[in-house]
Amino acid sequence: MSSSMDRIQQRESGLSRQLTSRQLSMIALGGAIGTGLFLGSKFAISFAGPSVLISYAIGGLIAVMLMGALAEMTVARPTTGSFGAFAEHYINPLAGFMIKYLYWSCIVLAVGTEVTAIGDYMQMWFPGVPPWIWVIGFSAVLIGVNMFNVKAFGTLEYWFSALKVFAIVAFIIIAAFLVFGNKDGDYGFQNYSADGGFFMGGASGVWFAVIVAIFSYLSIEMIAVAAGEAKEPEIAVKKAFKVTIFRLFLFYILTLGLILAIAPVNAILDGGSPFVTVMQVVGIPYADSILNFVVIVAALSAMNSQLYVSTRMMFSLSRAGQAPKALGKVKKNGAPVNALLLSAGGVAVATLVYISNPETGFTLMMALSMFGAMATWMLIFITHLFFRKETARTGEPLKYKLPFTKIGSLLGAVLMAALLITTLFTEDFRMTLIFGIPFAIVVAILYRVTKKNHDLAASPAEDNLKQQASNASV
Repeated sequence: MSSSMDRIQQRESGLSRQLTSRQLSMIALGGAIGTGLFLGSKFAISFAGPSVLISYAIGGLIAVMLMGALAEMTVARPTTGSFGAFAEHYINPLAGFMIKYLYWSCIVLAVGTEVTAIGDYMQMWFPGVPPWIWVIGFSAVLIGVNMFNVKAFGTLEYWFSALKVFAIVAFIIIAAFLVFGNKDGDYGFQNYSADGGFFMGGASGVWFAVIVAIFSYLSIEMIAVAAGEAKEPEIAVKKAFKVTIFRLFLFYILTLGLILAIAPVNAILDGGSPFVTVMQVVGIPYADSILNFVVIVAALSAMNSQLYVSTRMMFSLSRAGQAPKALGKVKKNGAPVNALLLSAGGVAVATLVYISNPETGFTLMMALSMFGAMATWMLIFITHLFFRKETARTGEPLKYKLPFTKIGSLLGAVLMAALLITTLFTEDFRMTLIFGIPFAIVVAILYRVTKKNHDLAASPAEDNLKQQASNASV
């Protein structure tokens, strides 16, 4: 079985290994701190109110279990195809094909959520400028950056993420001072019981908000993809796993807890980004503009990461013979530019959606991208169960083994399946399965077609080999 994985790793060679462990940690963190936190959290609050903290804790637990499963598999076999290659090897080629295309589609559409959010954010400063102009302008810059080698991407993403981390830490310090150091009692945990109480949406609201939480955590799995271009994959993945878990809980749970203690739920729902709303409620001069700048940087950072990872997934598909060969080519600098240009299609889709319906553009793009995201997470958990079964059968020692990962993967797969079904019962995310199920069927048909063509192309070559062997024996 190991020879199969060796072949997969060999066919995906050609990309340059220039990412450091520090950059890999920031890429994982940066991808997960984007509009899901800065804007998506507003939609989660609309479902659950202050009890959204429980929703993000549940989503965070699922994310940790996913990170553990990926860490074990990635340290054992680092490759650009990542969980797609793992599914192909440990389950079957169809599973690998499905997960790669589902993940690629969700990331391409998620790029659309970032750029539509940027269009919204820029309205604060330039209300008279059409949002689509910002969408196209910022997109062109980031596509250009990703055409350079991976080192340029890693450097930009590191500083994008560093700025986000610095801003969130500063926000936490200021917010904590307001909540715990304010003697007038204007801000505090009494806001948790206002505007409908802590469980304003009931148990169903808490569960519905988990869907948004999963979307917010989306992209932490890209550390497994980026490991294929890391200088020391084993060290980088272990470090990224440990650091990312702590920071995600810190930045999401603590930050949202402070936001809800400062701004009433009604004020949050009436505003844009909850972070900017808090600064407007507090009234610190220019603080709302500073936070708006950080929110834009966060969206650009997440978009940058998503362009990177969707490009690598399409590159992996091409090298597997499951996408046009041109998409598997790399330039001299090690960048798969053709795959990048195709993956940038999410920007075009987002622009059209935004122009046609600016009021609901963000939520529609989120709903469309959620199917691929949630299905991918579910398949990663299932792949890990097959991985542990195979390593147990062969007796292969794990280079990195974490406690409770088998139970975690089983629980994670069940929870992701339940959340996918739940989308049918929410108005905002009903399109997730309505779009997703037909898309999955099309992908499965596409696999059969590409497999048939691949088999037909391989047959003449096999016949020639057999004929040569026969002639040689004569």
